[in-house]
Amino acid sequence: MTVEVHLFAAARAAVGESVVSAAPGRLGSILDDLQTRYPAFVAVRPRCSYLLDEVACTDQQAMVGAGSRVDVLPPFAGG
Repeated sequence: MTVEVHLFAAARAAVGESVVSAAPGRLGSILDDLQTRYPAFVAVRPRCSYLLDEVACTDQQAMVGAGSRVDVLPPFAGG
């Protein structure tokens, strides 16, 4: 099984897709893999916040298990 990574706004534009699959592991490793696969993501990553299974996660060492979902949320304008 894999992890579903859902990308929004600028993160989606940088990757070119709204959902990608990743191998389970630490959140930071999953994000590093995204940068390797999609080099434009490097410019967006520092501004993003993350949800792990719908819960805010700031710990890059957090384990993300198979079947989990990571949401990548860049800052949104407006409101």
